[in-house]
Amino acid sequence: MPNAVETISAPQVIEIIELVKRIYGFDFGSYTKASLKRRMTRIMQLRKLQFYDLKHVLVNDRAFFQDFLEEITVNVTEMFRDPSFYKAFNQQVIPYLASYQHSKIWCAGCSTGEEAYSLAILMQQAGLRKKSFIYGTDINTECLKEAKKGIFSLRKIKSYAENYQLAGLEGSITDHFTILYDAASIHSELKQNTLFSVHNLVSDNVFNEFQLITCRNVFIYFEVVLQERILDLFYKSLAPLGFLCLGAKETIRSDSFRKKFKVINQKENIYQKIGS
Repeated sequence: MPNAVETISAPQVIEIIELVKRIYGFDFGSYTKASLKRRMTRIMQLRKLQFYDLKHVLVNDRAFFQDFLEEITVNVTEMFRDPSFYKAFNQQVIPYLASYQHSKIWCAGCSTGEEAYSLAILMQQAGLRKKSFIYGTDINTECLKEAKKGIFSLRKIKSYAENYQLAGLEGSITDHFTILYDAASIHSELKQNTLFSVHNLVSDNVFNEFQLITCRNVFIYFEVVLQERILDLFYKSLAPLGFLCLGAKETIRSDSFRKKFKVINQKENIYQKIGS
């Protein structure tokens, strides 16, 4: 095998998409091709694979496919990412949630759980943790295993401390963790009423009715047609007047969906469902 690893081409990306769909049933056809190309190239470079080799191991090695899937679907995440969003959330969403007897929250594309636990901390500080249930879902099973543990490196937690302060929250982020040498375990009461499970936004259906859905910094990996299909899923999953929160670089673009959501905070992409 030559030492230099080739870069995957656009037609080859399409070939891999079709191969994976045919063999494993996973359809990446509506993911942005630029993101797929970047991540497939990274896999080839890490494993020192040429394109032919990549096809061969995908066809013949299911364990490799699991690694491939995790690399393709991994999301960059951190606690209290975009602190201004959490500040706006506290001011504009929490008062509504406080008026409900019980709130069901869906954190879609939760990765390793940082956002779900950020929401749990917000709800606890508002006195709503026992009145809420958080569902964290992702397609990546390895990420979900880490989310269930609720254990993060101390270095990561310290790096999240500034986000926490900028979000205007009480005390310190370490108040919510038990420190164990170089790791930090989130307090058990924040893990209560939290369930992490597999859900594929591309192919799976409505599974509950929610007062709040967050799907932040996930849409940027999807093409417009898939974004609209997922928006429809979220609309059907929201209770009347339920909230939808998207990421800083994401927005509701289509006119049909703009009519279905009221803009609560345009800068932070917080929306409220209109109609039943």
